[in-house]
Amino acid sequence: MRILHVLNHVQDIGNGIVNAAIDLACSQAQAGFEVAIASSGGEYESLMKQYQIRHFTIANPQSPLDVLKITQKFREITQVFSPDVIHTHMMTGVILAKLLRGNLSYVLVSTVHNEWQSHAVLMGIADRVIAVSRSVARSMQHRGIPIRKLHVVANGTIGTPRHPPIDRVKPLPLQHPAITTVAGLYHRKGINDLIEAFVQIADEHPTAHLYLVGNGPHRAAFERQAKDSPHRSRIHFEGFQTEPQRYLMSTDVFVLASRQEPFGLALSEAREAGCAIVASDVDGIPEVLDGGKAGQLVPAGDIKALSEALSRLLKCREDLEAWKIRARTNIDWLRVERVHQETLGVYQAAIAEMNRTVCA
Repeated sequence: MRILHVLNHVQDIGNGIVNAAIDLACSQAQAGFEVAIASSGGEYESLMKQYQIRHFTIANPQSPLDVLKITQKFREITQVFSPDVIHTHMMTGVILAKLLRGNLSYVLVSTVHNEWQSHAVLMGIADRVIAVSRSVARSMQHRGIPIRKLHVVANGTIGTPRHPPIDRVKPLPLQHPAITTVAGLYHRKGINDLIEAFVQIADEHPTAHLYLVGNGPHRAAFERQAKDSPHRSRIHFEGFQTEPQRYLMSTDVFVLASRQEPFGLALSEAREAGCAIVASDVDGIPEVLDGGKAGQLVPAGDIKALSEALSRLLKCREDLEAWKIRARTNIDWLRVERVHQETLGVYQAAIAEMNRTVCA
């Protein structure tokens, strides 16, 4: 089987869509499939070479003329590589692959990561649509995608080729108790809610520190919010980190305070690292946390509930340790290998359907 993934880029910048696609592509190549990625490029090209994944450079459109050039480039890629499956993780890719298929015999598969985006419905023009959580699948079904096309393949990060095994990670010497989030610095990630919740408990827990690991367009606003707090010296903006596991291995409580979250790859990483977890009860998050068995769920945007959950954990060491154990319980399903096997099943179903249609 020849598999072509289509992405905007392959940059190592903490983008969950890219990270999940790279993990999948490496697993497929390791299993013996012929794999290629079409993107504008990035740091993961070196990892792709290690797994003998071919890379085709295709620019992101900036003007109408660029669209024409990209269309021609995409047609050339499909002719050269001759894929059996085109798996696209971006809107432009699914449109190009659909429009240019012609007499080519590939099946078209899309993965919906950020279903909250208005254009995500366009991913439904693929032959098969993968949703990264049951929440995403329900949303796509409500938006008119036929249920026969939809498959739920939850994400997972355990066994990723992007990082060393967790038992080889050297924890950072954080100040304790350490509260950490690993997230893009966007408003939808609830960063301002987390900062405010920390401020509310900071006097009661004078040795606690908050670590914000990640970058994003709203960082300056969050930094201003922290600077206006009397506890600004205990709020640390760490920026993007290529090995966030070094933070997670030294973290007491991991928080994902998102207002919207289709899945939350960082939760998988936090579970593997054995952090006690507090997260928003929204979208796909409860699924990653086994319905609340592996982490405490609080209403999204409820700063009072978030601060109270954090305070309870910091007050009682026994509860904190118990939630750390819960986080690491039942995590085998979060392995990248399971994602690979379930995705292969989607490909095989799509190919079988195409063959039946051709023979009919």
